[in-house]
Amino acid sequence: MKAWEADQGTDGSIVTMMGDPSGEFTKALDLEMTADGPRSVGIIGRCKRFAMVVDDNIVKAVAVAESELDPAGDDFPEKTLAPALIEMANAKVES
Repeated sequence: MKAWEADQGTDGSIVTMMGDPSGEFTKALDLEMTADGPRSVGIIGRCKRFAMVVDDNIVKAVAVAESELDPAGDDFPEKTLAPALIEMANAKVES
């Protein structure tokens, strides 16, 4: 995660990147990718593409990029990219 954090330029920022090597967090969130397509090619236990806005250990918003044709959310990840997260965070502050 540290290498990815450095590559993405988020080291030392308000962004925290976390791994889930055992999949425990992924399963607790019910975000394990279980679609037949990825499983058929050996992708087992992968997490769906998602992003969270968390403030003081309270989840304020969650976005999951998935569709019936794109269970991993890789083709259309826009809901989980920075502009969408900023919009979600701002909406939660205003409400």
